[in-house]
Amino acid sequence: MTIDKKPSSASLILGAGILAFSASVALAQEPGPPDEVTNWVFQPAFDTSDAGWENGLIPWVKAVEEATQGTVKIKVEPAGALTSGDEAFGAAAAGMTDGYAGWATVYGGQMPEGMLAFGLPMGASNAEEAWELMWGNPDYRVGELVQEAARERNLYWGGWSNQGPNAMFTTFPVEGLEDFEGKKMRAGGPQALFHQALGGVPVSMGAGDIYTAIKLGTVEGTYWDTGGIDDMSFNEVIDYAVMPGWNPAQHQEIFINLESWNALTQWQRDQIDGIFESTYFETSEMHAEQVDEALKILEESGGKVVRLSDEQVEEMRDVSIEKVWPQIAELSERNAKGVELYKKYLKEKGKIE
Repeated sequence: MTIDKKPSSASLILGAGILAFSASVALAQEPGPPDEVTNWVFQPAFDTSDAGWENGLIPWVKAVEEATQGTVKIKVEPAGALTSGDEAFGAAAAGMTDGYAGWATVYGGQMPEGMLAFGLPMGASNAEEAWELMWGNPDYRVGELVQEAARERNLYWGGWSNQGPNAMFTTFPVEGLEDFEGKKMRAGGPQALFHQALGGVPVSMGAGDIYTAIKLGTVEGTYWDTGGIDDMSFNEVIDYAVMPGWNPAQHQEIFINLESWNALTQWQRDQIDGIFESTYFETSEMHAEQVDEALKILEESGGKVVRLSDEQVEEMRDVSIEKVWPQIAELSERNAKGVELYKKYLKEKGKIE
């Protein structure tokens, strides 16, 4: 005989409490947009005239707002609105702004590992190779080294874009690398290391001074991202563009203040991480289109595009690896590890022995 026992009132109350607690935990853990809107303010190292504005940062901002269903909104101020372009990286790290876009090792701050994200000279030839090297292939994942360095500086690396070739734009004809010897050219950060390796004289100056300096003959050219030469009106004062440039795939990074990043919900962070790759290739394609347009404008202005031979490109890679990469490796342990991973990648690609 089976006896049906009714649960006591205490058991019913305890069971109901457990169910209620489980439901509240499940509700709290359920993914989805939060009720509150987070408002961020970004200031990059550049203003609206830079190719990185419309073709890099702004598409990423729109993608973030869409991915987070409007729960993260970003106001972008041009360089100089809140702080100078040179100070913008540090301002984001200090929490004066919520984010920064630019080049961690060229303008606005000291982060040697940013050279790995910017792109080593003659390292990656295009966006696909850069992505494989930095994030796509588990044998390398150089991007993790940059992310570690960013976190130490109270930043989170949240966006990336290949701006195309960073090249040499000159007033003097170029038939080979020896033509750069003794030439004074505006060059900053890793550009300066490369120009010096060629025997040239790098000159540091603000972006706003380059046009006048070339026109007056103070310098004989500049290193610059190819897609931005017409934005800066350099086509009016330079005569030659040397392709594929010293860095065929120059990159721009986006960093978020780490405290601002951690204040988001996990769902919001996952959504923003989720657009990293898609916006990378979207904005890289936008930059590639602008590169073609900029070179066309240069030629229409009477300039000439100098395309180095395969042998000269190989020579430029040898100079970079032998003379420039060791200087980058010396800057930090992570850089040294990243340089070795770059070498491993190029060896497996058959570009070096």
